[in-house]
Amino acid sequence: MAFTIIGVDPSQNESLREIEHKTGPSNFFRIMAHRPEAMRDAAKFYFSVMGPGSIDRRTKEMIYLAVSSVNECDYCGSHHEVAAREAGLSEQEIEDIRAETDVRFSARERAALHYARELTRTAAAENDTRSMLETLFSPEQQVELTLVISLANFTNRFNNGLSVPREKAEKHHVAS
Repeated sequence: MAFTIIGVDPSQNESLREIEHKTGPSNFFRIMAHRPEAMRDAAKFYFSVMGPGSIDRRTKEMIYLAVSSVNECDYCGSHHEVAAREAGLSEQEIEDIRAETDVRFSARERAALHYARELTRTAAAENDTRSMLETLFSPEQQVELTLVISLANFTNRFNNGLSVPREKAEKHHVAS
């Protein structure tokens, strides 16, 4: 028998209301709101990692989608597929990420996707992968890529572990 955790009502939690003002309804944050301080910290971390940085939004969304696909996280995958389209990825590119063919991407993008999948599957990176990253990305960018990968793995495991249901209206995508 599947279990279902009911999310916190935003009217009962001011921080959750503020988050949902940015994201729209979010079962991810509603369920996490059972630990309000963790929800606030997770939201701050999420927006810091996924916000502006040394890696462009398109690449961040590619990475998030690749990790969510490896982890079979329907919740995160559905939200970040919307975000990927908004970041300029085509339907064919999204399918390439899901199929792990990556034929439509630059060498730099393929390296980031390879790193994301390898780190997700093994929690480590081979020396060849590290060498490729060092050639194509600055230290700051390598850290940012790793943060996106780690964040996606965290949200995937949270959502899969608790069977977080997708929202009825797929309006938001920001935090999943």
